[in-house]
Amino acid sequence: MKQLQIACGGQTELREELENFKKSCEENGTMSQVMFQIFSEVLEEEVTSQLADAVEKIFPGVPYIGCSTSGNIMDCQVTDEIVVFATCFEKKSTKFMVHQYDFGKESMTAITKRIIAEADSNPWVKAIELYFSIPEGSTTKFCDGLNGLREDIQIFGGVTCSDDITSDDCCVFSSDGGYSTSSVIVAFYGGDDFHVDSIKMTGWKPLGRKFTVTKSNGSLLQELNGIPAYEVYHKYLNINNDENFFYNTLEFPLFYEHNGTTILRVPVASNEDNSITMSSDINIGSTVRLSYGDPKTIFESIETESRRIRDFSPDVLHIFSCAARKTFWSSTEPTYELEPFRNIAPSTGFFSHGEFIRSGKFLNQHNVTLVVAAMREGDAKAPSYDAPAQENNTSVSKVPLVSRFATFISATTIEFEELNSMLEIANKNLEAVAITDGLTGLYNRAEIQKRIEYCLSDVNNADFSLIMLDIDNFKQVNDTYGHQKGDAVLIALSNILKDEQTNSLSNFSSGRWGGEEFMLVLPDTEIAAASFIANLIRKCFEATSVAEIRSQTISLGVTQAKAEDTLDSLCTRVDMALYQAKKTGKNKVTVL
Repeated sequence: MKQLQIACGGQTELREELENFKKSCEENGTMSQVMFQIFSEVLEEEVTSQLADAVEKIFPGVPYIGCSTSGNIMDCQVTDEIVVFATCFEKKSTKFMVHQYDFGKESMTAITKRIIAEADSNPWVKAIELYFSIPEGSTTKFCDGLNGLREDIQIFGGVTCSDDITSDDCCVFSSDGGYSTSSVIVAFYGGDDFHVDSIKMTGWKPLGRKFTVTKSNGSLLQELNGIPAYEVYHKYLNINNDENFFYNTLEFPLFYEHNGTTILRVPVASNEDNSITMSSDINIGSTVRLSYGDPKTIFESIETESRRIRDFSPDVLHIFSCAARKTFWSSTEPTYELEPFRNIAPSTGFFSHGEFIRSGKFLNQHNVTLVVAAMREGDAKAPSYDAPAQENNTSVSKVPLVSRFATFISATTIEFEELNSMLEIANKNLEAVAITDGLTGLYNRAEIQKRIEYCLSDVNNADFSLIMLDIDNFKQVNDTYGHQKGDAVLIALSNILKDEQTNSLSNFSSGRWGGEEFMLVLPDTEIAAASFIANLIRKCFEATSVAEIRSQTISLGVTQAKAEDTLDSLCTRVDMALYQAKKTGKNKVTVL
């Protein structure tokens, strides 16, 4: 696999370079195994069409893919010139194809189904590269739609951008679909001699406290910990809800776990209601934190991953780096982090609005992330170059004070969270004590009464029943065997009620009503089912033995709540049912 790299000074220069490259391809017999990439900060269709026309005229029928960018990467250096890359695949077994899908004409679901069908019908496919124009809304449906691809297929790519990273203006263009502002370009690569590896790097570290997403609607993040999402940025970073919100939050993305990997997500915009629009969905219940780039962590990550790529021995690298990382390093230092990759293989790429990479079977769209795809034909070759010197990396930390401050915040946050966790456990224990009977571990009377009142408040919409039960002749147990053995009988009955509560699918609640009396609350349960359950409990207790005590029995009353019931009327009726069971022979169930 070989590559020609051209930084265009004009059409004339491009034509000359392409003519020379064509002669080389013809001499090597690789004319049919060429593909072009075109990256441009210029959005005008006229300009990109001229470049495409030049390629098509000299290489008729040869596929090309291209997009607008926030800066172009050529051999790990940034250039604002339009760049054209020609990749020549030298192995005849290598295959590739290009498709362009328009979101204005097809839904994301339909498009992802077509991509999967294309891959399924071409088992040689090993990698998919995406150039994705900024969508109206979330990329989640697109990412989730491709999770059905064979797990051995790697996916990588970028969301196209422009030199103004606060703007949604962008374009893609290809030999398959031409110029478009609402499409995704999909390049398929593979073959027996084609090999690929892809990695992602962040280096952003979580800062401060954790927040739980308490309200969201797709990509609209509405509340964190019950407060408007924007207020978190305002309180902790003093960022205002104005036209500069996106730019000011670039270096402070949200950090969270999704699909088994770390995601960084930059807000797209803040809204009048103090909600925040994201580029993909963040589900309710997700735990998120603000984050900040740490130069030391960035370089440690990159040095580790660059060694992996170096061992892979690629022929070419495709690089997708978030425009926010370019902003982080400043306009004069945007490629410090790319230096470790510079001498590994020729590289092409661009600064993007978002980055795609597949982890396991899940495709995710990231922000503030560096994605590198390494490709080669044939077996890995021993590297013939030296790794870049590491001492240069230690001098590029432009924010040592911020980095140390971030470390301090992280450390104190961990300590606070540990203390907070201990307090939460203590509070939960106190709450449990407040509603639990100390001897049996069941709910106490106050809690059971509270649950009955709750069910009564919805009795017009849902049936519920009560079971009240009492141990027969319990005074004789205490008098004959002592109160310690009497407590053992109470605990034995309680364990049966706990088992019934645990095994139930209807959220049963059981509690000690007083002395040897117990109450069961059965939501969504009619009286016939409640009577059946009562008899099961009766038989189970009768068959239960307590050491040194003869078999004991219980009597039970059952009733179903009525629309006109109050707490007093309902409890009086179930108590009357229990009284009748006792009066008419005990060890039985009476229904009223």
